[in-house]
Amino acid sequence: MYTYEREPTRVHAHFALTRNHGVYTACMLTTPPTAAGRVYAQLRSEILDGVLPPGTPLFEVEQSERLGVSRTPVREALSRLAAEGLAEPSGKRGLVITQVDDRYVRSLFEQRSCLESQAAQLAALRGEPAVFAEFGDHFTQWHDLFRGAAVSDGQVSDYFALIRRFDEAVNEATDNAFLVDAMENLRTHVARVRRMAGHSRSRLEASASEHALIARAISRRDAALSVHATRVHLHNSVEHFRRSWRPAETDPAEG
Repeated sequence: MYTYEREPTRVHAHFALTRNHGVYTACMLTTPPTAAGRVYAQLRSEILDGVLPPGTPLFEVEQSERLGVSRTPVREALSRLAAEGLAEPSGKRGLVITQVDDRYVRSLFEQRSCLESQAAQLAALRGEPAVFAEFGDHFTQWHDLFRGAAVSDGQVSDYFALIRRFDEAVNEATDNAFLVDAMENLRTHVARVRRMAGHSRSRLEASASEHALIARAISRRDAALSVHATRVHLHNSVEHFRRSWRPAETDPAEG
């Protein structure tokens, strides 16, 4: 199985001042995640990894028994999952894991296109060209690798780690915290779609080429090309998902 980088578990931090020979030093005191936080992290991980597939009911009693905790932290965790869009109400069944269907994917990629094309434009205007030129070189190397011999799951994981670092570089270059927050919320759902679609070597090769073009456009401060290249990449991504997710006999593209 491929592994994907995910948001780390948040840890609450407090600081204390210590004095030594007249010098004050700030020391960070960490607080372990709460029971609700641990339940949330586990359920979220299981949803993203497909252990809990779309449509699975999430009953408080059942999950509290399975995870060995009381119902209160489970209830809090389920509320967070619902707020994040990973779970949704389903009549008397309570919450179920959100379905991934055409409407879900279409809505996700429409919003992603708006946000990420804007981010690419801002990165081209505000980012450091050398940073993105280097990313362009890295993606070109991966493109050449995917064109050659078979690659291992570990190499594919490394490639997605590079994409994550590229996303973080774009985030920083935008200098827009509101835009970054909105994109990060979407990336949770992108991770689900990515896992379900799988990855053929031809798609990995195309993805690396598309990312190289985006990175180089940003490095050249070509905002228009950055936007266009981002939209082309996202269009190709959603088409790959639709071809991979649907059974071949029901896929209009195949018939």
